[in-house]
Amino acid sequence: MTRFRILVAVAALSLAGAHATQAQTTKKTTTTKKTTTAKKPAVKPKTTTTTKTTVKAPAPVVPTLPPLTADDANSALHEALTTSVTKAVAEASAADGFNANADIRLTTPPEAELVATTLRTLRLGALVDNFEVALNHAAEAAAGQAKPIFVNAIQGLTFSDALGLLTTREPDAATTYLHEKTEPQLRAAFTPIMQTALEQAGATRLYAEMVARYNRIPLVTKLDPSLTPYATQQTINGLFSLIASEEGRIRMNPAARTSELLSRTFGRGK
Repeated sequence: MTRFRILVAVAALSLAGAHATQAQTTKKTTTTKKTTTAKKPAVKPKTTTTTKTTVKAPAPVVPTLPPLTADDANSALHEALTTSVTKAVAEASAADGFNANADIRLTTPPEAELVATTLRTLRLGALVDNFEVALNHAAEAAAGQAKPIFVNAIQGLTFSDALGLLTTREPDAATTYLHEKTEPQLRAAFTPIMQTALEQAGATRLYAEMVARYNRIPLVTKLDPSLTPYATQQTINGLFSLIASEEGRIRMNPAARTSELLSRTFGRGK
């Protein structure tokens, strides 16, 4: 019994020693101090204001054109019309100059439209087509001889208001004036040329054949329309149309003013 008590006492002492050792262990606590570095305020760069002094360049000196005179205007209009006629005649007298140009192409005369319509119904349209081609070839041939007639008319032309015609905004004012003043004499001079061209191109023969075939149809009113007056007038009209276009180019396009006089007189104030 005594021995048992001794063992218990020894065990108790051992446990007490262990607890004492554990209690002596010191737990280290490390405190980390945060060091906050205060940011310095950013220093804004100083703004330097530079004042620019603008020196205005002197305005360009525009040369003053001498005033137009009536003589200048008269000469310029004559030259513009002559130039326009030359180009118009060259265009109209070229191969298919009339035939391939829908703006000036000649068709069957109005008084023979019934003839053409009836023949086409009877499957004779090829005859009508051949006639119209020959008619336009005749116009082209006649146009090739038109220049001297037109130039003579221009040379004899007196402009009552040359300055007004030169400075107007109408693109074909000079051509219109030429047409009004010279068309009857142009038609008279051009008629024999046209008649010869119609015969040489075969248009006269084909037209006569068309009319003859139509007149053989029972119960129709017989027709005998003349071709030369119609062809002459339509060819002159076509030439005037081309002349007007050329005049418009001279007025509107500096590149079309092919001489010093045209460059100096046309296009002022536009």
